[in-house]
Amino acid sequence: MTSTKAVARLEARESKQGEGAKTSSVTIAGRVMARRGMGKAAFLDIKDVDGKIQVHARRDVLGDDFAILDDLDIGDIVGIKGPVFRTRRGEPSIEARSLTMLTKAIRGLPDKWAGLQDMEKRFRQRELDLITNDRSMELVRTRSAIVSTIRRFMEKRDFIEVETPVMVNVAAGASAQPFQTHHNALDRDLFLRIATELHLKRLVVGGIDRVFEIGRIFRNEGIDAEHNPEFTTIESYQAYADYNDVMHMVEDLVSSVAQTVTGSMIIPAQNENEQEIDLTPPWPRIDLRSEIKKRTGIDFLETDDVESLSGAMRKRGIHVEPGLPWARLLDKVISAEVEPHLIQPAFLVDYPTEMSPLAKHKPGDDRVVERFEAFAIGTEFANAFTELNDPVEQRKRFEEQERLHQSFGDDEMDRLDEDFLVAMEHGMPPTGGLGLGIDRLSLLITGERSIREVIAFPQLRSLD
Repeated sequence: MTSTKAVARLEARESKQGEGAKTSSVTIAGRVMARRGMGKAAFLDIKDVDGKIQVHARRDVLGDDFAILDDLDIGDIVGIKGPVFRTRRGEPSIEARSLTMLTKAIRGLPDKWAGLQDMEKRFRQRELDLITNDRSMELVRTRSAIVSTIRRFMEKRDFIEVETPVMVNVAAGASAQPFQTHHNALDRDLFLRIATELHLKRLVVGGIDRVFEIGRIFRNEGIDAEHNPEFTTIESYQAYADYNDVMHMVEDLVSSVAQTVTGSMIIPAQNENEQEIDLTPPWPRIDLRSEIKKRTGIDFLETDDVESLSGAMRKRGIHVEPGLPWARLLDKVISAEVEPHLIQPAFLVDYPTEMSPLAKHKPGDDRVVERFEAFAIGTEFANAFTELNDPVEQRKRFEEQERLHQSFGDDEMDRLDEDFLVAMEHGMPPTGGLGLGIDRLSLLITGERSIREVIAFPQLRSLD
């Protein structure tokens, strides 16, 4: 039984018997976090996954077990049996009738008042962080609840959960640099997946009209407050839907997660310089072209080559990184000039084709595709398309990505996956697809600002 359940049992007994009630015997186990008293009686604070509870240990009740207290140190793990009662000060406590040493801690815990203050040590020794920092334990539990709520949300909408390969022949389905590994038995190089997209869409081809995967993704990128080289996403694909349907689903999903996990669709402001975030649907749909023009004066349909876009960026004081293809330059414009203004949840919609090789054109305009990204607190947390399902056009776009890869030496260009193209040639229904970052959603829901807080074991730089 956990500490919370033990207290709940006492409260249930008190509601029937009133003041002075005492429960039947319960059994709990946990770590000793504090000790008070000497001689014939002592109080222990025991911490488990739910929190803390006080234990009242008396020599005349424990008998021979009381001698264990002589060897008991902060950090030791003990088992306690006894009824739960309320002390004269009103503190729920367990009257220890049996005390068992379960594990002896041979290393001391961090100072109980200062806790674990060193940020690097908190993440390198997450176990100590969880023991001494209640907020860290709360974040682990909250993230678990977020994932569980997402899974239930999708299942209620008749999506089937699957698992797809982590090691792949071609790292495709996104614009990112992959990690490479080698399979000894097959004697061939493989990549860790940078997305689950292409395998999931092959399942749609196979007749699974609603499919999703919650899985780990690996991208050989930098580490900062918003990026970790391995992270978790949910990707979903729904046949006979488009990006408008997916937008409605994302609004409902995120707001439902917030309501279920926190009890509200409002995320409180974290300090006086910030504002509360209201996740209540509907969220605004903001045309990307219009928003870039509003913020910078740049029209991406008119500056449609590297030279003209670079010149427009320089005129407005936007840094131009040499050697980047057009799509990567425009992405820099969006990141620097548009995203920081998207504090409340919103969808940026309708991206240029060059930025979205897997998305379907908007009817009547081959320069723009039906794609959206979802933002809040200046950070993108979801990306979605009306999926391109024309295999001839898809092959053409993949070949263009390969050409750009060769021309610019850009390892983050999407790659041609022949197996996926063959699957598409058998016929893929019109489909709405979604990729949503669970780590970034966790940041949004919890109000944290660093992705390392919501990943149990983030990647860290070497101590050497």
